[in-house]
Amino acid sequence: MKKYDSIKLTSLTTKGGCGCKIGPADLEQVLRKLPVSLPNPNLLVGLDTSDDAGVYRLNDTTAIVQTVDFFTPIVDNPYDFGQIAATNAISDVYAMGGTPITALNIVAFPISTLDKGILSEILRGAGDKLNEAGVTLVGGHSIDDKEPKFGLAVTGVVHPDKIRTNAGAKVGDKLILTKPIGVGIYTTSLKNNLLSEEEIIQVTKVMTTLNKTAAEVMSGYDVHATTDVTGFGLLGHASEMAKGSKVGLCIYYDQVPVLPRVKELAVAGSVPGGTKNNFLHLADVVTYPKSLDQIDQWILCDAVTSGGLLISIANDEANELVKELQKKGVDARIIGEVTEEYIGKIHIQ
Repeated sequence: MKKYDSIKLTSLTTKGGCGCKIGPADLEQVLRKLPVSLPNPNLLVGLDTSDDAGVYRLNDTTAIVQTVDFFTPIVDNPYDFGQIAATNAISDVYAMGGTPITALNIVAFPISTLDKGILSEILRGAGDKLNEAGVTLVGGHSIDDKEPKFGLAVTGVVHPDKIRTNAGAKVGDKLILTKPIGVGIYTTSLKNNLLSEEEIIQVTKVMTTLNKTAAEVMSGYDVHATTDVTGFGLLGHASEMAKGSKVGLCIYYDQVPVLPRVKELAVAGSVPGGTKNNFLHLADVVTYPKSLDQIDQWILCDAVTSGGLLISIANDEANELVKELQKKGVDARIIGEVTEEYIGKIHIQ
């Protein structure tokens, strides 16, 4: 296989991965100006609760889950970039309790200035990850663009009575997270040449691990709400759960899994702009203890690419679910609880 070590894909863009999302504050301003959609009784999940995907009922036993995700390079290896993009795009279907079945590639690539083999490697990486997930590639669309971007539109299926949303968390639930955070700080450090080879391998493994196993395991439990943690960070996506569920959330800072050396890297300056935007957007939503400094607060808001699932489940089932997830190789932790205090907001302790 031809290697492309001389091409640093992350140098071709100012932002990478889910960190290149339009910030939540700006996005809210844009979306509120959308025309109101015509009422449709078959639309089971739409824009109302900022959920991970849309769900449309076809009949009494089948609904389709639709989502799309694409972004600029998050790592330099093109094959790994393709795998990460595919893993990230598929994740939204898992978060909704669905089974992904088909996908369409979305490609923007400087075809006249970059080796075409790089694009082939990106597509190969995505294809291998789709095969691992049991998803069939049915086509795609490409444009010539000076800045490379890649992603997928994914369709899944789910029983209408088994849809998971971010709006069902109940007071007394425990919150479970299935992957560590700090990915945005790591990938910015990669761009700044601050990561060791072992650390690059570690963060790549996090981003290329499908949430398939976590989704399959949680399907056997009475999960009340789920979302996947991506560009708006752990606290950004948690705030959407709190708002949609009309509850408050308490996060235990010392229980949140974080990649090694994240604080050291953040202190060195590798905090992405998307992370800082998330923090500013949540200023009126999150309360922090005095023991957490600015860096700690940024870490909780870090813009994640292809993160884990945040799961809200009844207290009496939480430990059993965590044990089963860990037995299946998922690094799951209880990181907080749902409370009736500070509705729609988050308290860190």
